[in-house]
Amino acid sequence: MPQQHPDPAVAERLARRYPEPRTPRTAAIMAILLLAVIGVGWVVWVGVDHATPQVSGRLDTYEIVDDTKAHFRLRVERTDVTATANCRVIAQSENFERVGELMVVVGPDQPELVVVDETIKTFRRAVSVSLDGCFAT
Repeated sequence: MPQQHPDPAVAERLARRYPEPRTPRTAAIMAILLLAVIGVGWVVWVGVDHATPQVSGRLDTYEIVDDTKAHFRLRVERTDVTATANCRVIAQSENFERVGELMVVVGPDQPELVVVDETIKTFRRAVSVSLDGCFAT
């Protein structure tokens, strides 16, 4: 509640300097709460959606065969068996340079869980093989 000043000219000058807010305080609080609820809902929705990817892969083992080959075992799991899974496997040299790359494709005619034994060709000796990622098409 505004404090009443005994001089009406001072009271008028203060009222012009500090006018009442255009938006009532309750409406502003409700708008902020609504935006917060929408934001939290969106974060939860995105988190749940990304917690269960359509395709996931795991590199179980790898073995460096020689200067131009590396063998690996990849496990690919899909939630939707009608989707085609694409997993990129890379081989790296001692200085972390990518010396080989292979796209492993698991078609829709395969079961939900597929184990792939494959050999990746390299242009230099690899020291490690890793899974770069999987996605569905």
